[in-house]
Amino acid sequence: MATYRAEDDYDYLFKVVLIGDSGVGKTNLLSRFTRNEFSLESKSTIGVEFATRSIHVDDKIVKAQIWDTAGQERYRAITSAYYRGAVGALLVYDVTRHLTFENLERWLKELRDHTDANIVIMFVGNKADLRHLRAVSTEDAKAFAERENTFFMETSALEAMNVENAFTEVLSQIYRVVSRKALDIGDDPTALPRGQTINIGSKDDVSAVKKVGCCSD
Repeated sequence: MATYRAEDDYDYLFKVVLIGDSGVGKTNLLSRFTRNEFSLESKSTIGVEFATRSIHVDDKIVKAQIWDTAGQERYRAITSAYYRGAVGALLVYDVTRHLTFENLERWLKELRDHTDANIVIMFVGNKADLRHLRAVSTEDAKAFAERENTFFMETSALEAMNVENAFTEVLSQIYRVVSRKALDIGDDPTALPRGQTINIGSKDDVSAVKKVGCCSD
């Protein structure tokens, strides 16, 4: 029998953003990871929405707050608020539309302009199930990821291929960054100070260690 856990039962809260051109499948990646759902009728996101899901990393419960926004330029006014506090990002392109891959460079620049240098980034080539329509080779995407020092994975939200792996890898890498920072100042990474913000970077004001009271009955 599965053990019930309360919604607020977690050790870490990490904000992760989904960015990329409109129509690359960001919303379906989010719904597949958080609710195991996929919709062929999915429409372009208007404004911003987010969902959460908790996973285990080592012996800790990591809760992801994942933000999804429209890829259209008319929503760029939300940029600063959207990126604030993000410690991880999935930059999504459509493997059947080469222009969405080319635009990763612009999205990456915007991301790096608004976040800390330590943010964990993964390029995600979505719609990999459409093999007969592929316009971006895996090799080209891997080479680009290596040049930019980011992670890379191809996914299919439709077939649930690598969606879990992509999000889990990003969250695990964020946890490792946090642990390394604790080691740098001589702390035990398994005993990070509860109730304090995880300062991966100066712009982080969302991701945090779960606050736990000193006493309980």
